Amino acid sequence: MLILVINSGSSSLKYKLYQMQTETVLAAGLIERIGSTNGNAAISHQIKDGDKIKLEQKINNHNEALKNVFDFLVNPETGVIKSLEEIMAVGHRVLHGGEIFSSAVLVGDKELEQMESLRELGPLHMPANIMGIRACRDLMPKTPQIAVFDTAFHQTMPRSSFLYALPYEYYEKYKVRRYGFHGTSHRYVSQRAAQILGKNLAKLKMITLHLGNGSSLAAIKDGKCFDTTMGFTPLAGLVMGTRCGDIDPAIVPFLLNTLKLTPNEVDNLMNKKSGFLGMAGFSDMRDIQKAREDGNPRAQDVYDIFMHSLVKNVGSYYAALGGLDVMVFTAGIGENDCITRADLCHKLTHLGIEFDDKKNDGTHGKEIIISKPRSKVTVMVVPTNEELMIAKDVYELVHD
Repeated sequence: MLILVINSGSSSLKYKLYQMQTETVLAAGLIERIGSTNGNAAISHQIKDGDKIKLEQKINNHNEALKNVFDFLVNPETGVIKSLEEIMAVGHRVLHGGEIFSSAVLVGDKELEQMESLRELGPLHMPANIMGIRACRDLMPKTPQIAVFDTAFHQTMPRSSFLYALPYEYYEKYKVRRYGFHGTSHRYVSQRAAQILGKNLAKLKMITLHLGNGSSLAAIKDGKCFDTTMGFTPLAGLVMGTRCGDIDPAIVPFLLNTLKLTPNEVDNLMNKKSGFLGMAGFSDMRDIQKAREDGNPRAQDVYDIFMHSLVKNVGSYYAALGGLDVMVFTAGIGENDCITRADLCHKLTHLGIEFDDKKNDGTHGKEIIISKPRSKVTVMVVPTNEELMIAKDVYELVHD
C-alpha cells in the first residue's frame, strides 16, 4: 500500500511517498516560495537511491505545487509510480485539532468545516494546512484524505494539566486552555523507545524531549500524555530559537504601554525576535555553542537559561509522574547536540540517571541508549519521524 504524506505550509509543501509494507520512503521532496511575487519557487525532489533534482519555476498556489509533485511521481524519469491511482490515501499534517479531534480522521465536508472553525487557534498554520487538503481533494477526488493533528496526542491530559486559572467562561466560550504541540513527534519517539527496550509503553513513566528551534517536553504516563510544556500556543514552555518561552504575563501590557507597541508587534517580538536570537543574536544551537566556546557572555547566558528551563521542567515532571523510567531526546538539538544532552543529564543525577559519556560523545541522529546499564532511568536518543507516524496513522485508518 502506498501512502503519500503532505505537510503544507503557507508558502511551502513537503511530501513523502511511503511503501507501507516495508515503511520505505520511495520519493520525497520540498517546494518552497509558493506564490512568491519576487521570483520562482524552489523545488527539490528525490526518489529512493536516486539523485536529488533541483529546479526553479513559477508556482502560484498549492494546487500548482501539488500538480508538480504528482508530475514528478508519475514521470518515467523522476517517478516511482505509473498512476496516482496507486496511492491508496494521503495523510496531511494539521497543526490544531482543538478539542474536536483527538485522533486521525477521514476528511469530508464536515471535518473541513470543523477545521475551518479552528483557524483562530492556529492562524499561521491552519489556513495553509486546510489549503493543502482542499488542493488534494480537487486533484485526487477519489483518494481518501486523512488529517493527523499535532495536538491530538495531548488530548489525554487531565483537566489539572490543561486548564488555566482564568475565568472559567473563557474556557467554555473560547476554549482557552493548554493544547500542546509536537504531539506526533512525542508519540512516535515514545512508542519507538518502548519498542527498542522491548517494554510495554503503558507501564512506563517517560519524559520525551523534543528539542529543536521549537522545543517542548511531554510527560507520558500509562502510554498517554499527562502534561506538556507548550500551551495555548507553541510560545509557552522552554526557551527556544526565537521564542521566549514562559514569562510573566504582565510583561505583555508593560511592553504595550512602555514601547507603544501593538498586540501583533508584541506577539511577533515574543515569537520571532526572542529566545536564543533575542539574547545572543543566533537562533541555532550550533551557533550558540560556538559562541560560548569563543567566550560570548550572552551566548552563555541564554544557554544557561535554556538548561535551567530543562532542569526545572524535567524535575517537575519527575515529581508529577511519581518517578521516571525513561527519558528520550529527539529533534535537531536532542538528536545531535552531545553537549546539551550531557550537561542536562549530569544535572539530573539525583533522579537516578547514570550517564555514559563515551556512548554520548559523537552520537548524531541515531537510535542509542546513552545511560549506563545500572542507571535507574534509561536515557535514549531516538530520531523523530513525524512523517512515518502520520503514514502509520493513515494506514491504520484506511487498512481497517
